[in-house]
Amino acid sequence: MLNVLGKPILCWQFEWLKAHGIDEIIICAGHLKEKMMEDIGSGQKFGVKVGYVVEDEPLGTGGALNNTVHLLNKEDAFVVINGDILTDLNPIELTKALRDDVVGAVAVVPLPSPYGVVSFNADTLIISEFKEKPRLPDYWINAGVYAFTFKVFEYLPRQGDLEKTTFPELASQGLLRAVPFHDCKWMSIDTHKDLEDAEKLLKSMSFVAARH
Repeated sequence: MLNVLGKPILCWQFEWLKAHGIDEIIICAGHLKEKMMEDIGSGQKFGVKVGYVVEDEPLGTGGALNNTVHLLNKEDAFVVINGDILTDLNPIELTKALRDDVVGAVAVVPLPSPYGVVSFNADTLIISEFKEKPRLPDYWINAGVYAFTFKVFEYLPRQGDLEKTTFPELASQGLLRAVPFHDCKWMSIDTHKDLEDAEKLLKSMSFVAARH
């Protein structure tokens, strides 16, 4: 619910999803759920339809998703998103990856370096090229955007995290696919210090630029 460019992160996620034709959303609400439900409501004012599944106790990412089974039991596939990310990657590409009996697809992006990178030659002379916080193309990280078939509910814990329970099990059975996004914009907002960078990133995204 942190504000970026005057709107909560969730609302920017709505804009992003709408840009890809997704306008029905379920929020797994735990911490500050009353505030979230008050501010977001039915989603009508944001042009989406929002439903809620409320946690009475912390369930973890896997348990929270498991809690939605009664709302998703008629869906062949659906997208799951962490609530603290901003991106312009195409989530529909993840659903296309659900083939050959694969149960889940995970968006992966090149690792963003938290530091500037300095290049130097064999004589330790610094090369003129300085790169400020580049992406490291040899390393890929979980982008916090997933697609699943309904079969995933057979692998979800009642309480626990997707990353520690469901994903290892699916991977061991060859049921989890990575979908690399090389050129998308992406960041995770982990602290208040990230908000300034988030504003700059948002302004560069096509679904935001059209409104500013």
